Amino acid sequence: MRIPDWPVHRWFLIAVVLFAAIGLAGATAGGQSLVVERVDTGETIIETPVSNGSIVALEYTHSVEKTRVYDEYTVVDSTLENTRMEFESYGWGLPAGANVTREDGVFVFDPAGEYDQFIVKPGRVANHTLHVDETQYDLVERSDANSVIIRVTRSSPLTRLRECLRIR
Repeated sequence: MRIPDWPVHRWFLIAVVLFAAIGLAGATAGGQSLVVERVDTGETIIETPVSNGSIVALEYTHSVEKTRVYDEYTVVDSTLENTRMEFESYGWGLPAGANVTREDGVFVFDPAGEYDQFIVKPGRVANHTLHVDETQYDLVERSDANSVIIRVTRSSPLTRLRECLRIR
């Protein structure tokens, strides 16, 4: 490859523009992503953009009662705030002492809790599904029924650029 024989001032101008672009990218507000990683390998199996107010939910079948359970979280900055739980019958591990209401035949309550991350063990009987706004992901298939960590990450455009350029 032949390097162009340009005058020094042209190379200087190119360097200034390049550094200004990198600086601007680093200073620009970054985005948020919901990241799901396998616990055993650290492999990212789902990474999707989210924003404040995005709804992230786990839907599964209770292993004993064989009824639907729905846990809803709202993205708040880099945390997941537990904002709603729905279940069809009381079973082991469900909130028997909570202030529960009934809506359309389903028990509903607003659980307390804000999480930086949490671990889920998708099961073939429970058939865990992850909802991110309008998109659904089969967690059992994606994780091969292995435990996963679910979290929200923040990154600047510069960080995302570095990740894209990283040699793997």
